[in-house]
Amino acid sequence: MNKITILIHCKDRPNIIASVTNFIAKNEGNIVYIDQFVDREQNEFFMRLESEFSDESFCTEAFKESFKTTLADIFKMKWRIYSSESKPKMALFISKYDHCLYDLLGRYNSGELNLEIPFIISNHKDLKPIADSFKIPFYHIPVTKDNKEDAAKKQLELLEEHGINFIVLARYMQIIPKSMIDKYPNKIINIHHSFLPAFIGAKPYHSAFKRGVKIIGATSHYVTEELDGGPIIEQDVTRVTHAHSIPDLIAKGRDLEKIVLANAVKLHADRKVMVYNNKTVIFS
Repeated sequence: MNKITILIHCKDRPNIIASVTNFIAKNEGNIVYIDQFVDREQNEFFMRLESEFSDESFCTEAFKESFKTTLADIFKMKWRIYSSESKPKMALFISKYDHCLYDLLGRYNSGELNLEIPFIISNHKDLKPIADSFKIPFYHIPVTKDNKEDAAKKQLELLEEHGINFIVLARYMQIIPKSMIDKYPNKIINIHHSFLPAFIGAKPYHSAFKRGVKIIGATSHYVTEELDGGPIIEQDVTRVTHAHSIPDLIAKGRDLEKIVLANAVKLHADRKVMVYNNKTVIFS
């Protein structure tokens, strides 16, 4: 059984859905999921569709070519078609914090994440034993103010060599260079506490504690040149009270970071995210 996922974005106009579903039917496909959204203010149409083909002679590349000429060109679509047999390859970038790394590798090891992790990159050696325990190659690439260009070059060489599709910053404490952002637009996922920009700096939980916050949270977003200003993929919050200490806030915050990042990774890997005008359309 061949299964594909189709993502479509174009200007809204009559007959898009009917044309796509009829095209699937003519190619003897069975639609198992379909969802669409129309941004009325911008007149933009978005759709995600999953379809199965039982014919053993089905060819994804031939289907793509036919879809392009029959539909995409006519409706001026921005579109992508993915085969379920092709798992996206994810590179993990880490520093010294281990909570997000442990969580993602645990989910990966249990088969929860539909992806491959060819390697882990870090600017420190501290977490190499974790990578080793999960039998994932680990590359130590130090980053200093004097070698940032060379470090980025080495990172990009590894990414290209392994055919990486997207990058996850699992608490990687370095600014991503423009060369990498340009190479992977809307394909670099970051996680941070949602106190930004109100509580910036090295100790946001300490600042939040001093202000007596009642809600803490976490945000996962795509990386752009604007620091922490990229399209948001996932967010969550939890309530706290005056009785919670700074260590309590840190523990709760890290739990949220793990969950929010894992959900963002799953949404991206399952091709359920579409980006438009620095916002995201997330399909369930």
